[in-house]
Amino acid sequence: MTLDDLRAFVAVCEAGSLSAVARDLGCTQSAVSQRVKRLERAAGIGLLERRPRGVAPTAAGRVLHRAALDGLGALDLALRRLADMRRGDGGTVRVTTGATTVRHFMSDAVVAFRDRQPHVTLEFHTESSSRRCFEAVADGDSDLAWITIGPPIRGIEQHPVIGLPWVLAVRADDPLAARDRIEPDELAGLRLIRLPENSTSRMRLDGHLGHRDGALAPGDEVPGPSATSVADWDTALLLAELGVGPAVVPRLPGHRATAGHPGLRLVPIPALPPLTTGWAVRQWAALGPAAVEFAETVNRWLTGGTSTAALRSPGAAPGLLPQARTTGS
Repeated sequence: MTLDDLRAFVAVCEAGSLSAVARDLGCTQSAVSQRVKRLERAAGIGLLERRPRGVAPTAAGRVLHRAALDGLGALDLALRRLADMRRGDGGTVRVTTGATTVRHFMSDAVVAFRDRQPHVTLEFHTESSSRRCFEAVADGDSDLAWITIGPPIRGIEQHPVIGLPWVLAVRADDPLAARDRIEPDELAGLRLIRLPENSTSRMRLDGHLGHRDGALAPGDEVPGPSATSVADWDTALLLAELGVGPAVVPRLPGHRATAGHPGLRLVPIPALPPLTTGWAVRQWAALGPAAVEFAETVNRWLTGGTSTAALRSPGAAPGLLPQARTTGS
């Protein structure tokens, strides 16, 4: 059994085809089949079964596939770090983020980190959802991913960093703009601009507004349907300022979120639990020094220089995290 055998087996499980993997590897289908057979001999059990169209892992194959994914991902990450150390050029920090994450959460930290570590290469990759960010980390394509903290994910550590309070974004001339707070029940019936489809933030918000403790409470109503949905929070703010409709969004750190929206007002909804954001990693203890320094630099800028203990503790209670520092409305 070799690492190349395991890599070929994982590729076959994911592609569902021996011939497709052979094309990708630039070898014959027979060579790929031989790699799988070596694994089966070593394991003493069949790992693949033929289907009308391609192949699929057996129950035993699924066990090995999951274990191989974890092991190969960690090994690939370690080999990249060893290469960075061998070159002695400061290495590379690979970060996966949402479309506007760098602007709202990391811009000041990037400048500070670059000043201290000019020889470290920063690579930013954009994904459309926390799920895709998790996949990038699990596959070893990224050292760090900035995510909305969600349920536990096998093989991934989630480290809360900051809580984002919810606000109602409305035009400055809207009657609600003069309020100093909004209660969740007052949102019932409003045609809210919808947050990104299948995003963790949308699921959390729908949960807060649509039910209490898992079931509808007497008198509760799900907010009225909206014909408008967006791909990111910035677009929701822009459309709210244009008068398309109100939007419930997390209040982002600093002033950048509203600096370009003079006709927008953000009304707090303090009764809604903050949306917790932070880092996803395979193993914090296995991160390279440059990745740790970058993550802690981001953390310090977001929390005003508070301790990084929360970042190192995946189980830290979101309610104890600092909330986003904001300026202006």
